[in-house]
Amino acid sequence: MRPMLATKGTSVPAGAEWAHEVKWDGVRILADVGSSGRARFTSRNDNDVTVAWPDLTEPPLGARDLLVDGEVIALNEQGLPDFRVLQDRMHVRKATSAARLADRVPATFMVFDLLRLGGEDLTDRPLQERRARLADLGLTGWQVPTSYDDGAMLLDATRQQGLEGIVSKRLSSRYTPDARSPHWLKFAHRHRLSYVVGGWRPTEGTTRLGALLVGEPTADGLMYRGRVGSGIGGRASAALTAALAGHQRGSSPFADEVPRVDARGTHWVEPVLVVDVDTHHTSRAQRLRQPSYQGVRADLAPEDLLAEPQGEGH
Repeated sequence: MRPMLATKGTSVPAGAEWAHEVKWDGVRILADVGSSGRARFTSRNDNDVTVAWPDLTEPPLGARDLLVDGEVIALNEQGLPDFRVLQDRMHVRKATSAARLADRVPATFMVFDLLRLGGEDLTDRPLQERRARLADLGLTGWQVPTSYDDGAMLLDATRQQGLEGIVSKRLSSRYTPDARSPHWLKFAHRHRLSYVVGGWRPTEGTTRLGALLVGEPTADGLMYRGRVGSGIGGRASAALTAALAGHQRGSSPFADEVPRVDARGTHWVEPVLVVDVDTHHTSRAQRLRQPSYQGVRADLAPEDLLAEPQGEGH
């Protein structure tokens, strides 16, 4: 099962028919506690990622049947949820490594929707009812974040606090799996966007990967958006080199022309890897300004970016 997704909003809705939540900068997770009495965590792409989160998978209601939607978050040095902090944890598939990382990078599961309880499918029930029943459960070990009735206030507060943004949800809305709903609207503050890698350049005088050439998937093909070198240290370089291994190609995958100064010395690759980039603008259709590499998005495929201009989460 894949989760319901939010649509990018243009203005925060007001009125009693809407509720507003903090938009967490984390990893979207569906947690299913079935007849086995064990929690199974699946990612946005319906991959089993239970092993990566040993500190979170203890069923909060024992063996009681349960299916919830939420996000796993971790805090950075400023005490704010930060997707980058989770990079080392989210890709782990060995139990011993996961346990070691759990001690070093503690995570929290923020649960914001209840989809099944005691064998009863709740997806066709209105959000207002699902949220009320979720709040009454008293989940142990998982957190149920607060929902607010003043979206404009919450948007301003999250901006001042350095949080990612908010999600506004229509209280009468049903839960439609694997759909992007107009009844959930997201409003993000950050200028962190996702791009597809089309090539890389080595650090001058070495063979080490030092910069990425990235683009935006469009109906007309992959359009070149710029070169990203800041933020790619030794560890990130090695990880990117491994992720791009086997994807070499002889020509540029970009549909438009790459400037000669950027193309010189570039190793072209198949456009399969998605990365996050911080940049000083709010539109991915612009050329990158002072970009900084933020991490690989293994949970996203290039085709996801056609409908998903922002990265993770709702």
